[in-house]
Order: sequence, then C-alpha cells, then structure tokens
Amino acid sequence: MARQNPGWGHRRIQGELVRLGHTIAYSTVWEILKKAGIDPAPQRSGPTWSEFLSAQAHRIIACDLLHVDTVLLRRLYVLIFIEHGTRRLHIAGVTANPTGSWVAQQARNLATDLGARMDALQFVIRDRDGKYTLAFDGVFQADGIHIIKTPPQAPRANAICERVVGTLRRELLDRILILGLAHLQKLLAEYALHYNQHRPHQSLGQRSPDDPQAPVPLIDLASRRIKRRPILDGLINEYEAA
Repeated sequence: MARQNPGWGHRRIQGELVRLGHTIAYSTVWEILKKAGIDPAPQRSGPTWSEFLSAQAHRIIACDLLHVDTVLLRRLYVLIFIEHGTRRLHIAGVTANPTGSWVAQQARNLATDLGARMDALQFVIRDRDGKYTLAFDGVFQADGIHIIKTPPQAPRANAICERVVGTLRRELLDRILILGLAHLQKLLAEYALHYNQHRPHQSLGQRSPDDPQAPVPLIDLASRRIKRRPILDGLINEYEAA
C-alpha cells in the first residue's frame, strides 16, 4: 500500500487495513515500514524531477546564458529562453556586457513578446548565475510565475535548455566565423526562425514548434519534386515539396 500510494502515512495505511478487517496498531505499521526501508509519506510523496518536468512541461520556460567568441577574440553573450511544452526558442538578446540590469531588461522584453501566453506559464528554470538579479525574478513573479533555481553545478537540472545550447553550437556557432555583435544577431535571428518554423523535433513527433499538430503530408516522389532551400549562406538546408 505504501509503494502504491506514496502520499499515505502509517496512520492512513492502518485505517485502510482496519477497514479490510485487519486490526493492527498504527505503531506496528510504522515499524513494518521502517524495517522495509520505506520513507515516511512526506519524503516519498513528491514526484521525481523528470516526472515533474514531464507533467508541467506546458507551464515551464527555461533560460540560459551562453558565450560566443568572435574572430577578433571578443567574447559575446547570448541569453536564450525555451518553452518546454512547445520547444519554442527565444533569442532574448546579445551583448558584450551581460549585467544584471541588461538581463532583467531582456526578461521584460520577452514578457512583452509573449503577451497573453505568459498567463499559461507557472515556472521559470534558471541557474544560480549572479546576473539573474531580483529584478529579473520580479518580472516573472509579477505574473505569479515561480522561479526554480537549479542546484550548483547541475546542468542536467536544466537539461532541455542545455541541449538547445548544444544544438546551437553544433548546427551554427561551431561552423561559422562570427565577425561581431551585429553579425551574430543576424545569424541567431535567422536560425531561430528555422528552429521554430521548420526544424523537426523528436519530442513533437518530428514536427516544428510553431506547428506541432500539423499532419505530415505524403509526398509522391514519382509526380512531385523536392525543393532545397539553403539558409544561413548554405550552412543549413530546408526541404519542401516544389
């Protein structure tokens, strides 16, 4: 009963046993659970982190800062957000000086862009970087959104955002020379359109974030040709029926 009902304590289990005709003291139930190595209800009632993320995906948005080095050895910083439910990517901003006030302003800009969609969010996942100030948290808390800080040096706690960072590096940043801030902004804006409108995602049934429910058309290659459209100066190709 304890394993099947994580929220039940020894008194609740004792009551269920009595209802079934087994008269037993609640202290005896507690001793049995202790010997079996089963924790008290408050310590086993909550879902695991992966269960929480899966159950609340449509209410979660995560963020992260990544750095990019230019050909002139100047380091730039990019603030990204990703919605867990739709996998929609937001490039919040690019700067060479990521101060706390700048990061907070990008959060305000994101809230404006999301508009009514902010009402559907309940959690923001971020790390413990000092650039996420009280002003940054306040932008989301004003809309009743809870801030979840990941444990120190635990990138897997923000795995979806970390995976997007890896995707950005593999598909774009590690394959092109960045000249400067304006160049990086242009590339990221173009890539974000590709990521949200065309790139297939396994978690969405190989559909794109902006159209996750669209049926995949069956292309008859005997009668129709496939058209290739290079983007990012040919770095990535998109395909569609001609």
